[in-house]
Amino acid sequence: MKSTSTRKSRRKLIIVSWRLPHTITFRKGELLVSESPGGLASALASFLPHLGQASKEIDEYVWVGCPGIAVSPARERKVRARLTRDYRAVPVFLSAQDINAFYNGFCNRTLWPLFHYFPSYTVLSDEYWKAYEHVQRAFCKTVADLANPNDLIWVHDFQLMLLPHMLRQKLPRNAIGFFLHIPFPSFEVFQILPNSWRIALIKGMLGADIVGFHTHDYAKYFLKSALRTLGYEHELGMLEVDGRKVKVDNFPLGIDFDKFAAAGDKLSVQRAFRDLEMLDRLRVIASIDRLDYTKGILNRLKGYHQFLETHPAWRGKVVLILVVVPSRVKVDQYHAMKRELDELVGNINGAYGTLHWTPIRYQYAQLAFPALTALYQRSDVALVTPLRDGMNLVAKEYLACHAGRTGVLILSEMTGSAKELGEAVIVNPYHVGNIADALERALLMPKREQIRRNDMMIRRLQRYDVVAWGKDFITTLLSTRQRRTVQVHPFSASIRSAMIEQWKRSRRRLIFFDYDGTVTPIVASPPLAAPNGHLKALLRRLCALQGCTVVLVSGRAKENLESWFGALKISLVAEHGMWIREPGKEWIQTVQAAPEWKEHLVPLLEMYTNRLPGSFVETKDYSLAWHYRNADAELGVRRAKELTDDLVNYIANQDIQVLQGKKVIELRIKGATKGMAARHWIGRGTYDFILAAGDDETDEDLFTALPNHAYSFKIGKNPTAAKYLLASPKELRRIVLAMLS
Repeated sequence: MKSTSTRKSRRKLIIVSWRLPHTITFRKGELLVSESPGGLASALASFLPHLGQASKEIDEYVWVGCPGIAVSPARERKVRARLTRDYRAVPVFLSAQDINAFYNGFCNRTLWPLFHYFPSYTVLSDEYWKAYEHVQRAFCKTVADLANPNDLIWVHDFQLMLLPHMLRQKLPRNAIGFFLHIPFPSFEVFQILPNSWRIALIKGMLGADIVGFHTHDYAKYFLKSALRTLGYEHELGMLEVDGRKVKVDNFPLGIDFDKFAAAGDKLSVQRAFRDLEMLDRLRVIASIDRLDYTKGILNRLKGYHQFLETHPAWRGKVVLILVVVPSRVKVDQYHAMKRELDELVGNINGAYGTLHWTPIRYQYAQLAFPALTALYQRSDVALVTPLRDGMNLVAKEYLACHAGRTGVLILSEMTGSAKELGEAVIVNPYHVGNIADALERALLMPKREQIRRNDMMIRRLQRYDVVAWGKDFITTLLSTRQRRTVQVHPFSASIRSAMIEQWKRSRRRLIFFDYDGTVTPIVASPPLAAPNGHLKALLRRLCALQGCTVVLVSGRAKENLESWFGALKISLVAEHGMWIREPGKEWIQTVQAAPEWKEHLVPLLEMYTNRLPGSFVETKDYSLAWHYRNADAELGVRRAKELTDDLVNYIANQDIQVLQGKKVIELRIKGATKGMAARHWIGRGTYDFILAAGDDETDEDLFTALPNHAYSFKIGKNPTAAKYLLASPKELRRIVLAMLS
């Protein structure tokens, strides 16, 4: 399905969700297609006709997802052709076993309960996790086969949290967005997952350019988990991941406001409204939810029970219309909850009901749109009290049906929508008495006050409806991709071949290597950084080549470098350029300075070491380093910022420089840089071949000191003055081995 169009400015939007907005069935061999229920499908169905408002470049869309059932291989071609032709849908085919372990397993028994703060319901199964990974790979293949480099990819929800990273590996040029439609939990809850799963999930989401949430709290919890899990710090919600900028932000999902506000004009809704005439003498309280333990339905009924118990004057005057939509019928907790729900409804009706009045009218069914909106309009109170909910659109739909009218929304403080709808009667859904009191308050609220509150919330919902939500996300995704100030420099196969050819033709070669993070991975503490035999053998081979000068340019103390590499025919630079040593010669100090300044700063660094367990001070001849790699990630970032602020005051009017490294703050004498040290060799004549590699901010001085014809490599992320980016020390070693082959 890849386009052959030459209009490079045109692009399509690829929507990716676990389920397609259409479900297929076979009846007597005939393929039937019906609309899938669900908030995501409804929300995007309202947004997609307005897609052009988000970007004039986007002229089409396609939706990728599972068609709802396992399809036999013999029928796959027929299903794919029908969905693609008639519904702009591309199916991902999965076996019944995969669907069960993935969806009923990891999604509904692991992620769903944990992310909604039900750890006791959470199942940690390796089988479920493997199924989760397998399904993501199937989705990745389908999307990768479909996408052109200019297309936008929008991945949705917790079922596909690994997918953005997988897509990034295959489609590095594409703009990828991810939106989570459920809460993201605090790190203390997220931490219940095995460490390898946590790393994979965070890494998966960070494969996107935009990671979107409903509320600021969810985004904040995610950023904390990214820091605690992978060490990524953020600046106003912006992270730098593998050379890319990733923006984390909140985009509260809206509704199709006009559709609900105008529903009363439809004849089908008016007919459904007349069906509720038997409730004319009663004040109606509406409760509409899927069957789910997160929705707090049992607590809600207990609150209503207490309301009837403590406010007997309302008996016979109110009715609770309880609509429960069947959901996740294969999960054990839902069966138990359904039994308890049925019993509780029966007990309340039995305790308070009369021949002429039933306290609860209970429906276990999905309501069609006319019946749903008629119930919204007829209800005096909407009781929306989930124990935890990502957003909750029922609250917004109810308000849209009450524009300019009376009606009171009782809303759980545990919903995402509570952040927007502060004028509602906000309750703690766990406190049964709080729910009972809120019901009386809502039923007694003056009509003028009801309208005033509703109008304030309704104006907000009108301004940020589902179209504004979708447009906001898409335009932010596009602007984030276009805001890259520094171009990523991939080291292509053709450049690699040309470099190796030049290397082999050269007679006079010069190589600069940083140490930590460049030729060897960064480790937890300095003593663990000693080179292994493979690295020493590789450097020995380079140094033995005729006409090849190898310089190790490091921030480490000269004693470390000499003990590790003194036996090699290699030049050494210590403390970021303060010391230079050529093979067989003594160390030379490049900048003359007194070391007494350290005595004044060591106490300050030690004070911060005492305040941050796991941190430590490393003392060198003419520099100091405060390491916090082994400390708590979140607290470490906070203490590092505090220390940096204090150092600015301490070193004012002194020739001391503060360097921010990878989980380290270094202080050194100004003037001693890796670039200055590099010029010691570059100035000695003409070289046929020059190569330099480094991984952090101190290596930028080295890169800028190189002549234009040099090859320079940044390990890890940009921005950088280096010409090319490499992913890891392993990739650099592979290049060096290819040069030596």
